[in-house]
Amino acid sequence: MQIRPLQVSDHTAWLAHWQVYCGGYDATLDPQVTAATWQRILDANAPIHGLAAVNDSGELLGFCHFVCHPHTWSAQTICYLEDLFVSASARRLGVASALIEHVRQLGIAQHWFRVYWITDAGNAAAQAVYDKVATRTDYVRYEIALGKQAELA
Repeated sequence: MQIRPLQVSDHTAWLAHWQVYCGGYDATLDPQVTAATWQRILDANAPIHGLAAVNDSGELLGFCHFVCHPHTWSAQTICYLEDLFVSASARRLGVASALIEHVRQLGIAQHWFRVYWITDAGNAAAQAVYDKVATRTDYVRYEIALGKQAELA
């Protein structure tokens, strides 16, 4: 398995996985949002980045998206690991751990303050992986829906 940045040629496979990922959260995104997300991932000047996990044949096994941003408690950048998905056929092969480790190594190389993420409270499979590679915190997340999202709630 190789971990590398997502690239233009990954679009078709990424889109298929992205749709499965969003469906797992019962989310139906406007195609324009998906297109904008893909363009941001490819834009070297955007704060959203994407990694692909591919097998020796170049098949996309999974992906992650992360956002680097400033932090008020440190002069260093922090990284929000926003999306992490592994195809059903590649689960339990270490793909998620490899993607997280790659992000961690990027953070070390670029002197980030930390990497953080959230997951659904009921996603026991993901938590089993995360508990091995990170420290679970006691923070509780709150949200205020704004704009179009608020209308859907």
